[in-house]
Amino acid sequence: MPHSQLARCIDHTLLIPQATQAQICALVAQAIEFRFAAVCVNPCWVDLVSALLRQAGVNDPQTADSPVATCACVGFPFGVALPATKAVEAAACVRNGAAEIDMVIFLPAVLAGDLDRARRDVLEVTRATRSLRSRAVVKVILETALLAEEHVALGCRAAREGGADFVKTSTGFHPAGGAGVLAVQWLKKHSGGLRVKAAGGIRDWPTAQAMLAAGADRLGCSASVAIVTAAEKASGSP
Repeated sequence: MPHSQLARCIDHTLLIPQATQAQICALVAQAIEFRFAAVCVNPCWVDLVSALLRQAGVNDPQTADSPVATCACVGFPFGVALPATKAVEAAACVRNGAAEIDMVIFLPAVLAGDLDRARRDVLEVTRATRSLRSRAVVKVILETALLAEEHVALGCRAAREGGADFVKTSTGFHPAGGAGVLAVQWLKKHSGGLRVKAAGGIRDWPTAQAMLAAGADRLGCSASVAIVTAAEKASGSP
């Protein structure tokens, strides 16, 4: 895969709570240089990221050859906020410039097989998001390291029927673990046409390559620059 194509599959991510403004600015600069698909941050940084991308002229899909989106995580990292709270948070992020929302689903509903409650959780966020930005992308984090295949299937259905665009493996913060090849395969199998994002523990090119081969359409990575650089070297690119 050409390195430019690989970069378009990556959400360049910094979600640690101690991240500084200087680190966020550096993250955005790297995203602009490599033309990653999105910069993924906590809600408090959305306005800064959006402003920096806008100033660089790379945030508009209508004018930029390889646009870089602002992506915000909602209900992060546990997913246990009320659906209405997640919706308010998502709406605030969109108002501040987010074009993509990664929400954590209410895991107890998924584990209990409660499709209705899981679907409502997603629907609250998609409605709030799209009421402000009709083409906003919503990704639903299922925390797949916790789940059996039947739970993954239910989570995918909830995401799909709730109007989401992606299902996503992990927050990267749960002790059960992050993305795995089998989980990506399950998401692809049960997605019903939704795209798949793998995230959590993807720190090198072989791991990234394995996730893409398993069916991931997007990767969430903090080691994005190292991954793309390693992919270039592996392919023999100058």
